[in-house]
Amino acid sequence: MALWGSLPTWLQDTGLLLVLLAPTVIVGTLMLRGFAPWGLVGAILWRFRWANTIFVLLISVSVGTGIGILAQERGLRQGSAQAADKFDVLITAPGSELTMMLAAVYLQPSDIPLLDGYVFNEVATHESVDIAAPLAFGDSWEGAPIVGTTADFVRHLTDDQVLGRMWTNASEAIVGAAVSLEIGDSFTPSHGHGDAADPQAHAGEEVLVVGRMARTGTPWDRALLVPVEQVWRVHGLADGHAPENAGQIGPPFDADYFPGTPAIIVRAEALWASYAIRSEFTRDAETMAFFPGTVLSNLYRVLGDVRRAMSLLSLVTQMLVAVSVLLGLFLLMRVFQRQVALLRVLGAPTRFVFSVMWSYSAVLLISGSALGLIFGMLAAAVLSRIVTAQTDVLIRAPIGWTELHVIAGFIAVTTVLSLLPAAIAVRRSALGSLRF
Repeated sequence: MALWGSLPTWLQDTGLLLVLLAPTVIVGTLMLRGFAPWGLVGAILWRFRWANTIFVLLISVSVGTGIGILAQERGLRQGSAQAADKFDVLITAPGSELTMMLAAVYLQPSDIPLLDGYVFNEVATHESVDIAAPLAFGDSWEGAPIVGTTADFVRHLTDDQVLGRMWTNASEAIVGAAVSLEIGDSFTPSHGHGDAADPQAHAGEEVLVVGRMARTGTPWDRALLVPVEQVWRVHGLADGHAPENAGQIGPPFDADYFPGTPAIIVRAEALWASYAIRSEFTRDAETMAFFPGTVLSNLYRVLGDVRRAMSLLSLVTQMLVAVSVLLGLFLLMRVFQRQVALLRVLGAPTRFVFSVMWSYSAVLLISGSALGLIFGMLAAAVLSRIVTAQTDVLIRAPIGWTELHVIAGFIAVTTVLSLLPAAIAVRRSALGSLRF
């Protein structure tokens, strides 16, 4: 076990794949040793081509559906984790970490309490904090959320990949890669989100698009980012700055004129500093600091039971299909038992007839599994597009080692079980079969 644990991951996966395929290789070697049954196998495949095609398609749909679901589940976990990658620490009012994370990271509309300017300035001036960005929600444009924040956070979110320029006043915006506005276009914010949005609430408030973010693969791709001052001002609130600093954009903010923020996104100078900040700003009655990645991990742990249930369901489905195929093979072998009996009367060794029957079954099973791999890849790609469109989280679900192991295990079990119909076919009396 120590040696196994010291091996690279790819080598472990390859070794497991070979172990799973070993039963099929061993049985095939024993069955085919000294014989060349492929001519007869090809004739059987062609003679009963329509029935064979149905069996292969049945296997491929079963295998493809199973591995497509497994790949999609893994892709969803990876995509959601990537979406939270830029959010080191979130500081919010006490409440549900999951709700706060969905609102701040995944831009899901939520009614959550605000943190005041004194708390924000305490965070922003902390010696270990590189970036402290407030968020402001409440408006939208054609269903896309408008988020007020700071220029530093926009640069951090996009790795400083912004086409155009950064805003210079409160009436300019940076749009996500999926927003249907171009640089130079203008828009008027609607108050609220979804069906409750009021497009007339901010009539006369024009915001100019001056930049476009690089694609991030997160819900922020369809967001419109504006200076946080714009969101405050358009709602009749102070803009975070004292009157003598009218027109200022970004920090520092004056705590007395800070309307509040539902979340503060914090980037620390080092990992240890992130833990220190989380500990320092976790105050039961005032603030709550947490890692979005930890919340996701806890969520994945809860959903792990669902994943195991899905995997078990997929396995049971494949086994049921395997049993159905084996029953079909029993029936098929009864159909051409006269041909089998003729081979035996002509002097064909029993093991040769056995190898023909087993090879025929193995070709169906392996062909169906190979076609199922292709079907699973297509299913995962289609599901990824659908889920990405619905969640705005970029989902990539390529077929990985887990899916290959599932296919290899399916082939191993079914090819070994296919020895049963082959054995029954050769045990029937040759003369009795001919009389039939």
